[in-house]
Amino acid sequence: MSDTDIVIIADDHPLFRAALSDTLSRELNNVTLVEAADFNQLQSHAERYPNARLAVVDLHMPGAHGFSSLIFLTAHFPQIPVLMISANDSDDVVRRSADHGATGFLSKSSSADAIREAVNAVAKGQLCFPAHVDLSTSEVTDEESQIAVALASLTPQQFRVATMLSQGLLNKQIAHELDVTEATIKAHITEIFKKIGVHSRTQAALALGKLDLASPVGPDSDN
Repeated sequence: MSDTDIVIIADDHPLFRAALSDTLSRELNNVTLVEAADFNQLQSHAERYPNARLAVVDLHMPGAHGFSSLIFLTAHFPQIPVLMISANDSDDVVRRSADHGATGFLSKSSSADAIREAVNAVAKGQLCFPAHVDLSTSEVTDEESQIAVALASLTPQQFRVATMLSQGLLNKQIAHELDVTEATIKAHITEIFKKIGVHSRTQAALALGKLDLASPVGPDSDN
């Protein structure tokens, strides 16, 4: 099985993943769908299938800070077209997605026809964003841009450590999760702080938080 036969679906809601998988399996021929319920699984799938045909990624996903998952993919796997999906489909969110390198953006409230159109376009590497959104202006602040550049400079392992660090895990816990020594984690943290330009865990978490976005209001507010 070739990587180009792989489509990655990253969303923490099983029912939505199932519905999306059903649509993709009917729209894209000869593909194998792999699912991720959090950023860690998404990262593992991308590393295993670096030439996947498409990645469909939710903006609100456990382990990710808003656009951090998109920044990771575009930095380390620029060959994978990324279709961002979210219930938060405000113009500024769409523009920020484009600014951070997404190939397309799809609202979770989109019609079946719109989903099919977006999936087929992005799988071919074509840009696909809501027609009413003006992408000629940027929503990314200088501060957010600097943080994005810093995150993009992290190695995949440093990215893992930074994510766990921002979640409040201790060095010992991170070392256990990644099956490495605490000394290795300390070395990674030193490099992370240097690249991001911070001096503490709190500052690192605040920096990553700049990539977050407000959850949409409503029953699906965690989407």
